[in-house]
Amino acid sequence: MNTLLKSIYPYVLFMAMLACLATAEDQPVLILTGAKVYPSPTEKPIENATVLIEDGKIAVVGPASKQDDLPKSARVIDCKRKVIVAGFWNSHVHFMTGWENAASQPAGKLEAHMQEMLTKWGVTTAWDLGSLPSNTFEIRRRVEAGEVLGPKILMAGDIFPKNGHPVYLPPEMELPEAASPQEAKEMTDGYMKQGFDGLKLFTGAFMGDKPVINMDTAMVKGAVDVAHGHGKPVFAHTQNYAGTDNALAGGVDVLAHTIPFEGHFTDEELARMKRQHTALIPTLTLWTTVVPDTAMQDRLVQAGVNEVKQFFSQGGTILFGTDVGFTSKYDTTQEYEFMGRAMPWADVLTSLTTSPSAYFKSPGKGEVEKGMDADLVVLDADPAEDVRNLAKVAYTIRGGKIMYQEK
Repeated sequence: MNTLLKSIYPYVLFMAMLACLATAEDQPVLILTGAKVYPSPTEKPIENATVLIEDGKIAVVGPASKQDDLPKSARVIDCKRKVIVAGFWNSHVHFMTGWENAASQPAGKLEAHMQEMLTKWGVTTAWDLGSLPSNTFEIRRRVEAGEVLGPKILMAGDIFPKNGHPVYLPPEMELPEAASPQEAKEMTDGYMKQGFDGLKLFTGAFMGDKPVINMDTAMVKGAVDVAHGHGKPVFAHTQNYAGTDNALAGGVDVLAHTIPFEGHFTDEELARMKRQHTALIPTLTLWTTVVPDTAMQDRLVQAGVNEVKQFFSQGGTILFGTDVGFTSKYDTTQEYEFMGRAMPWADVLTSLTTSPSAYFKSPGKGEVEKGMDADLVVLDADPAEDVRNLAKVAYTIRGGKIMYQEK
């Protein structure tokens, strides 16, 4: 070793040690002890369990009495009297109000908003179904770069029918409207090449006191074929029977809402949904925000609950979603209460975990098992006792990193 190398070697070694320490601090070994763990919604819970997380993965899950060789230098979190489940998916969100200029907003401000809207409620993966794309790409970039703690963000590009600018969106907002199947195909191909993860079609655009503007089946099918050619799913905002029928005939994958203004799904729609394995996102809390009259809100919610019950009884796939970001109801308690009127608590948990993980082909997510991604939610109470306990989040962990911790 020459003189120069000898002189700098201690410094290089010291810096390497610091780098290792920094890495360990950024991604520490994490141990959760004493909790009841639901490995999946259909499996028997493990009482007084230990969960060991290393390198963003679940390394050990099992009864505490069997865990004798756990690392002594790990961070240990006492989870006695708590419940651990897999990280939640919210399959219908919008990064709209409060997310403007995401590239230049202070990271702390974005992270606080992320906690308020999503991670406080256990969300580790979110589908954005329509926001300003350039802005949402920046949010996603900053999350994945580690600047902002947040969920994995999947993005869907939107296409509206010609002259179908919904009355509830600002008139100055420029919306991508397609007038023909060819235009819909070209728009879809453009979205896929830009790096979008899916597509959302407004097969029914709400126009207030004017008739709903529907997207015809040929246009739906053209867009769906292109998206499916890229291996991407298609969501639909259907609004009414015509929008639902055209969406199903065109082959969409997910209905982004129920249609409570219609009162129920037809037998033909239910049969087609089952045959095509179409999924449904209830967004039941949304119906408490669309009209000022509380009696009408109650009727819409109950109609939505009945539609979910119809669909669920046919064996349909339910995906949890709230339309949060478009609405300001961040608290998920009411959504769980409404969904609990239509299905058992374990199936609500399924809509948050195993169903979206399987439906959107995301291996490594959805269960608390060895080798899975360490996307976890620690709850203060057992959802088996009250489905609303799914909203009582103590910790939200994504890839082994704590994104939210209750104060």
